[in-house]
Amino acid sequence: MENYVTLLDSYFLPQGIALHKSMVRRIINFKLWILCMDEESFELLKKINLPMVELLNLKDFENEELLSIKKKRKINEYCWTLTPFLPDFVFGMDSTLERVTYIDADLWFLKDPKEIFLEFEKSYKNILITSHSYNAKYDQTYKSGRFCVQFIIFNKYKSQYIRDWWKSKCIEWCFDYYEDGKLGDQKYLDSWPNLFYDDVHILEQKNFALAPWNCQVYPYGEAVFFHFQGLRISSKTTISIGLYEFPQVVIENLYLPYFSDLKSSIELMCEHNFRFIVQTNRITIFKKIKNILYLMKYFIIEKFRSGELKF
Repeated sequence: MENYVTLLDSYFLPQGIALHKSMVRRIINFKLWILCMDEESFELLKKINLPMVELLNLKDFENEELLSIKKKRKINEYCWTLTPFLPDFVFGMDSTLERVTYIDADLWFLKDPKEIFLEFEKSYKNILITSHSYNAKYDQTYKSGRFCVQFIIFNKYKSQYIRDWWKSKCIEWCFDYYEDGKLGDQKYLDSWPNLFYDDVHILEQKNFALAPWNCQVYPYGEAVFFHFQGLRISSKTTISIGLYEFPQVVIENLYLPYFSDLKSSIELMCEHNFRFIVQTNRITIFKKIKNILYLMKYFIIEKFRSGELKF
């Protein structure tokens, strides 16, 4: 059984529940540890009682140093600051575990990731990281980094010194803007293959890890998971999918099924009397118009294909 860990707050609950739905659907045996960043998310998930989930309450893990940093950082920055701590939180809760995998709450599994674990085991290394593998059109390597903090496997003991290094860096600096080669918790990973060559493995099957910035390059049918980065729920019936352009097959086979999981996640939350929180997406008017035009273009094409619209 593989153990996974993620973190979320009440704002990001729909994505977290949708992630769990995909894991139940695709993974035979797992345990998902969820660090709840606020009491609202902890109490709701406790009521829902999702199978194969262990809840972690943030207040049980914060020390004076973290609480001091918390006052100086925005919620997303504090979440990123905590990412390197998550494996230790889990290992501390269950001393029998030999490894744990960090996953972002807006991942969605299309297949059991057993092939990723098999590649990792054959590497004889102690941490696995994934490349952004950008489509050249959307390449942000310089700012956002070569690697993505989205799916990272940690062996317990032999990766401890790397986790400690990462924790110290994030304690020192972890903000949501680019500065001196740093951005959040993510740009630190760029140095890992050189600093920790003997212990860090880079996933070779790049087509396993899909996201908005590379789904134009790799076939969606080969993906193990899709990272719905940038997607925000504007209301109970409206979703912003971001600014990337997607192949139609990706819309039909990934986004629309994911929308269905988000919808049922929100319905589940409402059944437990949780007030849905609108996920605002900081975006310029120009970009909003571009996104609306893209969606209009997609739906017009669909109308022509179905025969509902004719010249």
